[in-house]
Amino acid sequence: MTTDSLPDADACWSRLIDGGAGPDFIYGVTTTGVACRPGCPSRRPRRENVRFFADLAAAAAAGFRPCKRCRPDQALGAAAARATVAVEKACRLIREALAAGEAAPTLHALAEAVNLSPFHFQRLFKRVAGVSPRDYAAGCKQGRLVELLGQGDDVAGALYEAGFGAVSDAYRAVKAATGTTPAKLKAGGFDLWWGAVETLLGLTLVAATGQGIAALFMGEDEELLIADLVRRFPHARIMPDDGRLEPLLAAVATRAAAPEAGGDLPLDLRGTAFEIQVWQALRDIPVGETRTYGALAAAIGKPGAARAVGRACGANPVSILVPCHRAVGSDGSLTGYRWGTARKRKLLELERDAAS
Repeated sequence: MTTDSLPDADACWSRLIDGGAGPDFIYGVTTTGVACRPGCPSRRPRRENVRFFADLAAAAAAGFRPCKRCRPDQALGAAAARATVAVEKACRLIREALAAGEAAPTLHALAEAVNLSPFHFQRLFKRVAGVSPRDYAAGCKQGRLVELLGQGDDVAGALYEAGFGAVSDAYRAVKAATGTTPAKLKAGGFDLWWGAVETLLGLTLVAATGQGIAALFMGEDEELLIADLVRRFPHARIMPDDGRLEPLLAAVATRAAAPEAGGDLPLDLRGTAFEIQVWQALRDIPVGETRTYGALAAAIGKPGAARAVGRACGANPVSILVPCHRAVGSDGSLTGYRWGTARKRKLLELERDAAS
């Protein structure tokens, strides 16, 4: 860990993990290139991946970008500051309970801990963290389990350390979420490394094999994105990035902001023959243009298969790079997009600007 302009790194780290009183600072996460304020609802980084700064200007000078979740580049009003502190405390209570092998605190218990009504607390938590307290707890457990198994921990130890109180409960939860067992998840059929980066489109998770990018997901919560990754690749041995993804993460962040930048990134697409055919047709659409599902069906020699093409677009695991956002309804409308209509609209606007 490196510190900058702050003499007491231990005090900063203590405040970061405990949420107590301490110095004001900004911290940068070297694995994502993002600068955050204490209390950010994003997943807590490892200490060796953290740099502390006196302010955002110092972090920016070191090459870090402002986080789009806690927005250190925006001044917090009194109400927003109180909301952030309340959610930070609730997140800490959830993590502490799970780490001790206990059940996550109930909604009523969390609300009481921050002196709010359950109804108001639920809405506040979802607004600040992007997910409900229950989903946050589930994501923490699943994400932690994936991380531990990816590091080679034995299954039983990983289950308990991830916060599952009983092996049977953990097996049922993992089976329901991933379609496989923890043992098979640990053994895996192939290796898949994942990393996350903040882009113009928000938090973006990139997963790759030795051949190329196999998944590119977008969302607001890293733990939930990891859980999605496990569901998509139930037989993979999923591991956190060890540094090998840094060039790909940087390239993805650039591509999200500038669709015309750079050449093709290496992909490792896994799907049915029909899905692969549709995904290639999507990649053939020029930047700045769109195609209807019917037109894509005709392009692959299967006129009348517009609905099947739509399903293949929905199954696309590599957003942006396999541009399923360029597929539109027969009237040009922005039909359903897994990562949200707002992101689809933003992508198309960026591409139209780049092509003009």
